[in-house]
Amino acid sequence: MGLRTSAALSGAIVLLVAGFVLSGALPALRGIGPWAFLTDPSWHPTEGTFGLLPMLVGTVLVTLGAVLVAAPLGVLSALFVAWYAPGWVAGPYRRMVEVLAGVPSVVFGFWGLVVLVPLIAAVRPPGASLLAGVLIVALMVLPTVALLSASAIEAVPRELVLGAAALGLGPAATVRGVVLPAARSGIIASILLATARALGETMAVLMICGNVVQLPSSAFDPVRTLTANIALEMAYAMGDHRSALFVCGLVLITFVLGLVLVAERTPGLLRA
Repeated sequence: MGLRTSAALSGAIVLLVAGFVLSGALPALRGIGPWAFLTDPSWHPTEGTFGLLPMLVGTVLVTLGAVLVAAPLGVLSALFVAWYAPGWVAGPYRRMVEVLAGVPSVVFGFWGLVVLVPLIAAVRPPGASLLAGVLIVALMVLPTVALLSASAIEAVPRELVLGAAALGLGPAATVRGVVLPAARSGIIASILLATARALGETMAVLMICGNVVQLPSSAFDPVRTLTANIALEMAYAMGDHRSALFVCGLVLITFVLGLVLVAERTPGLLRA
């Protein structure tokens, strides 16, 4: 009974949040129209233009770039901890990754603003850019991939490893042919969770991405993400402007729902 109640409560909370965001977005969807958010030339709510396309592109690029950087590094880190590192190294290394996972996003943003942005600016101004956002968000989601992938790798049945050894497979062949396929579902789940976190990251990208509403032509151009847009403008938005910010939140929820549907509907994606 307790498990059923907890499950029902969790589902109800998700539905309530989604319903709240949808109710806030409906006035803009009805009054402005869904296509206006994609076809308007710019984002100037006070002038009646609500173009979200540059922020959609910025959000997708920051998320995909961060995941493409963090996923291989996280999986390699997990293999090092769970397979190759001796115990006296693996323990402290895992603690270090766990500490990194708990660092607040504003601290990552502050470090990026003080250290990373000037380094990028030395190569090509202004420094606050899509590249800075990708690197910082990758650093933030890397512990998620590393820790969950390590747990999945450690959960591989020992019988499979012993069977590989009995067949004469070396460590590298065992990892490639046995361990990684057996841990595939856990590794992919960790990457999906990291993607969802990257989509929702706000403070760090607000501090280091430049917050310019434009379609980037290179990784060194400033961008604004949907989350940063909400954080920047919600405090003073009113009327259609406020409702348009709810549309930004609705788009983010839709992205996450899309990740879940892809995972569920792709045959074998989350099954070993």
